[in-house]
Amino acid sequence: MDDKEVGKFWDEIAENWTKLARMGFDWSRNLINSPAFFKMLPDISDLRGLDIGCGESYNTRIAAKKGAKMTAIDISKVFIKYANETEQQEPLGIEYKVASGTGLPFPDSDFDFAMATMSLMDMAENEKAIAEAYRVIKPGGFFQFSILHPCFGSPDHEWVRNEEGKKIGFVVKDYFKKYKGELEEWIFGAAPKEITEKMKNFRIPRFTRTLSEWLNLLIEKGFILEEFCEPYADDDTLKKYPEEYDSRTVPWFLIIRCRKPNK
Repeated sequence: MDDKEVGKFWDEIAENWTKLARMGFDWSRNLINSPAFFKMLPDISDLRGLDIGCGESYNTRIAAKKGAKMTAIDISKVFIKYANETEQQEPLGIEYKVASGTGLPFPDSDFDFAMATMSLMDMAENEKAIAEAYRVIKPGGFFQFSILHPCFGSPDHEWVRNEEGKKIGFVVKDYFKKYKGELEEWIFGAAPKEITEKMKNFRIPRFTRTLSEWLNLLIEKGFILEEFCEPYADDDTLKKYPEEYDSRTVPWFLIIRCRKPNK
């Protein structure tokens, strides 16, 4: 499976994804992943940034509101359509392009930083995407991205429960199994069934690497590893959204920041 085939799957789901996400049902993003991502992000005011795999532009717009001059790309033309519509309604100076992360349409050393929120693990050749991120970042610039946690994101898993049925542990199976485009089907669990039952499940190709493979790939492409985060729901979030307690048992996400060395 190549990036063009992957793009077709994302075009198929992008409209419903955007609808549900903008209704507030992407809880993992809104409550856990994005708050941790931007807390960890360095000061980006007045910097030129690239968002790789921007989707419907939720995180791109947060970065722009923090003062960065943002450009964003996505393989799905449907996502870019919705991103551009939002930009027209509330201009933040963001430029959007339909493009693959594995072949960025920008010159070398064009950006002060790049970011990718929950997109790299969905790219058919994510090693090329990382090499491309390195290429378009200026020396001394950084690349920060979030992915499904390689240790716990295996599709084959099960929960350990106590006598009351409460989740107290997590069993990972086939950690080393390679997924090279196998489809996962799901939809936002927070969305009411009366909405989602009228929609098709998201069908998303998965491409997996172990934790060491991700870290070694970054080093191989020339990056210097800088900071890591395994985000989870804080106490205030759990009071309002107790369903997110799972994130206190298992780290679903991993955020990494690395830097292109000065030369």
